Amino acid sequence: MNSPRKTEIATASALAGLAGFVDAVGFMKIGGYFVAFMSGNTTLAGVSLAEGRFHDFGLAAGLVITFVLGVIAGSLLGRSVGGDGLPHRRRMSVVLTAVAVILLAAVLAEQSTTTAVAVAPLLALAMGVENAVFEHDGKVTIGLTYMTGTLVKLGQSIAALIAREPASPWRRYLTLWGGLGAGTVIGAVSYLAIGTAALWLTVAAAAMAGAALWLTPTLQFE
Repeated sequence: MNSPRKTEIATASALAGLAGFVDAVGFMKIGGYFVAFMSGNTTLAGVSLAEGRFHDFGLAAGLVITFVLGVIAGSLLGRSVGGDGLPHRRRMSVVLTAVAVILLAAVLAEQSTTTAVAVAPLLALAMGVENAVFEHDGKVTIGLTYMTGTLVKLGQSIAALIAREPASPWRRYLTLWGGLGAGTVIGAVSYLAIGTAALWLTVAAAAMAGAALWLTPTLQFE
């Protein structure tokens, strides 16, 4: 059986792929805005404000706010089930189930002309909630929707490898970044093939991941 750390990294990479998939679909549907990568939206909001494009500023800023609300909701949800003796993997399962439900709401909203405007905020909300999956003692130990910090750590780890320092974890960071990158490619290809119906795949993936975490007693995390 894999060590808890290897299991954690494999799970995180898969969920980063889910985030990349959703972000690619959202980016292509909205037309240049992100539903998972909030650093990008912050830059877009700042540029839009400077150029007087207040509608674009409102969209970018609104996605940032909705994402933060998702993080808050996911964190509170994890805390609410963390005190009843549930193993950590099952708390993760509860959070992922919430992600699946919100993604489902986004899919259903997209199918109606009256609620289609809610698709982007719902996707951002779901991605905010997802970041609470790897929360330990109130702190996110692995970020799933942003990779700048991961790439910094990758660079530092490669530097340590070059300097012949022991136990360089560069593979861990490369795997996590690779998961997000692969997810964006698959998401973009899926959107080009079937449009926003591709989001059904994300609903299924989040639901299956949540079920697997709940039903697999041998799965361990640090």
